[in-house]
Amino acid sequence: MNGLANGDWLTASRLRAYCLILLALGLLALGALAATSEGLNDYQGRPLGTDFSNVYTAGKYVLEGKPQAPFDPALQHKKEQEIFGEKTPFYGWHYPPIFLFLAAVLGLFPYLAALALWQLSTLVLYLVSIRAILPRAEVLLPALAFPAVFINMVHGHNGFLTAALIGGALYLLDRKPIAAGILFGLLIYKPQFGVLIPLALAAGGYWRAFIAASITVLALCAATYLAFGIGVWDAFRESMSFTREIVLEKGDTGFHKIQSIFSAVRLLGAPVALAYAAQAIVFAIVAASLVWLWRSNKAFAHKAAALIAGSMLATPYLLDYDLMIAAPAIAFLVAHGLREGFAPYEKSVLAFVFVAPLLTRAVAEQTYLPLGLLAVILLFGIVMRRAAQDTSALRHTANI
Repeated sequence: MNGLANGDWLTASRLRAYCLILLALGLLALGALAATSEGLNDYQGRPLGTDFSNVYTAGKYVLEGKPQAPFDPALQHKKEQEIFGEKTPFYGWHYPPIFLFLAAVLGLFPYLAALALWQLSTLVLYLVSIRAILPRAEVLLPALAFPAVFINMVHGHNGFLTAALIGGALYLLDRKPIAAGILFGLLIYKPQFGVLIPLALAAGGYWRAFIAASITVLALCAATYLAFGIGVWDAFRESMSFTREIVLEKGDTGFHKIQSIFSAVRLLGAPVALAYAAQAIVFAIVAASLVWLWRSNKAFAHKAAALIAGSMLATPYLLDYDLMIAAPAIAFLVAHGLREGFAPYEKSVLAFVFVAPLLTRAVAEQTYLPLGLLAVILLFGIVMRRAAQDTSALRHTANI
């Protein structure tokens, strides 16, 4: 237990070795997936980069002048089958209309080129943000070896972009608040992770960033209206019922894949009402904690990490690949720990949070224990404990 408490087991050489192993395993798995693929599909007949197929399909609809079509499950599935084959599973489009702009750009390319462009460009943005938060050359290895990176790449998902936006915004918040606000505003494409951000900015008095984020959101919505008309927003609003009832409440995606309090309660067989009640309680606790923390003069690294972890806990819809956004939270805490020292168990908890995405889906499916959710709870817990004990009264300096 002493080793877990002081974290001495996690030496620099061991960290490097573990990360090299994880990175090698991830690359081998990706290589095997590519080698066993046929055309645009993997060995199971699914599109390569599975969930990216819905983005690409939506982009094709936009280019055809049908921006409302992706919000209709039947039409979306029909187009996916046209592109990837009749046996293609359904990959729903659940994003706000503003994401259609990027989808349309990606739809201009052949599918595999679009997938590579999407993943590599957003991966670079993610690495840049982590390198800014933790300015050490050696950080790039664990940033790449983080298991959520592999999961995100297999699914062709947007975790790299989300992590880059929220990590970059928090890094810039005091340095360039308007730029930070713009990055926060761009998170509207993934709205479930932005609910607590205005609350934190208001509590901390970051009004320039708050206003910049608000203007960015309004500008994106206006641009969508001008480009696609009001009908696309009506279609989005109607599609939200399908997303809520089928994907979230009935769990067609799979409750073992979703790392939220809501899904954990549903995974155990509890009714929807109880799941919503549990989620509401967690949301209230997290929101109150963040208001206290962001109004205080505690270290900014703790504020940033708590906001990221709290944003993950606040939403009922957190997939395992969305655990990518834990990376900037880990980076903020490691940067602070290297400068000020680590609290008891902090290193060991961060190591658990780091590795949890690799195991959480399989473990939850077999044992009903959502490791990803447990990791996020522990992350939020150690941040709040450290903040409560922090007497250094650090706000935010150029040296995070």
